[in-house]
Amino acid sequence: MIELLPQAFALLLSPQGLLVLSVGTMLGIVLGALPGIGSTVAVAMILPFTLTMDQAPAILLLLAIYAGSVYGGSISAILINTPGTPQSAATCLDGFPMAQRGEAGKALGWATIASVVGGLTSAVVLIFAAPQLAAFALNFGPIETFALILLGLTCIVSVSEGSLVKGLMAGMLGIFLSTVGGDPITGEARFTFGQFQLIAGFNLLAVVIGVFALSEVLIRASSGPDSTGVLVDFKGIVLPRWAEWKGRLRGLAKSVAIGNGVGILPGTGAATAAFISYAEARRSAPTRANFGKGEPDGLIASESANNAVTGGALVPTMALGIPGDAITAVMLATLTLHGVTPGIRLMQDNPVLMASIFAGFFIINLMLLPLGMLVSKLAAPLLRMREAYMLIVITLLCTVGVFFVRGNPFDLLVMAGAGIVGFVLRRQGYPMAPLVIGMVLGPTLELSLRQGLIITDGNFGAFFTGHPIALGLTIAAAGMLSLPLIRALRSKGA
Repeated sequence: MIELLPQAFALLLSPQGLLVLSVGTMLGIVLGALPGIGSTVAVAMILPFTLTMDQAPAILLLLAIYAGSVYGGSISAILINTPGTPQSAATCLDGFPMAQRGEAGKALGWATIASVVGGLTSAVVLIFAAPQLAAFALNFGPIETFALILLGLTCIVSVSEGSLVKGLMAGMLGIFLSTVGGDPITGEARFTFGQFQLIAGFNLLAVVIGVFALSEVLIRASSGPDSTGVLVDFKGIVLPRWAEWKGRLRGLAKSVAIGNGVGILPGTGAATAAFISYAEARRSAPTRANFGKGEPDGLIASESANNAVTGGALVPTMALGIPGDAITAVMLATLTLHGVTPGIRLMQDNPVLMASIFAGFFIINLMLLPLGMLVSKLAAPLLRMREAYMLIVITLLCTVGVFFVRGNPFDLLVMAGAGIVGFVLRRQGYPMAPLVIGMVLGPTLELSLRQGLIITDGNFGAFFTGHPIALGLTIAAAGMLSLPLIRALRSKGA
């Protein structure tokens, strides 16, 4: 594989190869920045147009849209406090406060550099360590996965703004919503109340767009034009100086490692990685007191981690045929539609194609820096648009984006309901991030728990004997949960 990379780079650096990669990356950034579209919808929208293309350029075009859209989600998250993709939800927490105080360009600069570093690192991991990392992921059985999800859920503690109790309640609501639909083992309908549309559960995309984007529209609309008429000033990306990275590189490296590690594990995804990384940065960064108020370390944590997931998530997708998240599930279908069968023989049967894909993925992430600086300026009209028009455009894009995925009108009802519930809860001070975390991690938590109980004959205590990885992850989760209590005790003792 490695010996074929020079041949692959020569092919990709041709005028035709660069055109495919640059067009795909730019298109991905634009689509990712549009609220309500997201990576999954972006790839799905373009997929039919690639069926007439050759294998390599078609797959590379869709990979470019995938990587570009993950980065593009940060643009709307920072500029209008509406994540273009679910994986950019954590970016809102510190990106928009920076934009509100006149540092939108700088916030996007931090996000861009962090995204490029995360994406390039994941590309290197994909190229050089895919077989080994895929083999390591196979060591995670249901019990280890359950312990990993427990660790992921502890990030609710860190993203609960103002009230930990309200954050935990929102997280529990998210976990409950994830149980609606067919039982993952028996297939029995749960909490559907006779509505067949709920057999498959709530559409995660519709809920995410509802509680974040639509509730934001409702909040802005209810506040009136005078109270929210101030638009953030954005004249282009301002890259941070090298001196400003002092003290932040360690956090960047940690976030990239989290993104790569989470990405390679099936069933997690970029949103999970971003929140875990953000929670860890908020716990350990010297600037943690400023998190949620426009702290660059928060941006670095979320954006480097969610972009670092892209390459890692492709490892089990391509090598094992196991999608790491929703978007890689779409990519799995993409490979199949283009006559490429993912699995253990993929690299042996298609060495040149795979070398081109790996090398192309590296170039795509390299292109994020110049193309991100160029394309982000196209988002400036969003800021100059009258707020009423912008809210209408956001609502229309959310509606089209949700409907486009499955063409199911019921998803629009879910989006509207989630928007209203999100509006009410946010008005009462309930954070929405824990709700989404609960919905994202809930299904895997339940399935891995029940599978583990079947393996151990219903003995939950056996989860932690003979499973050192699960034991270590559970201890880490307990440590994360106890940190707020320890800090509170220290504050009282000081």
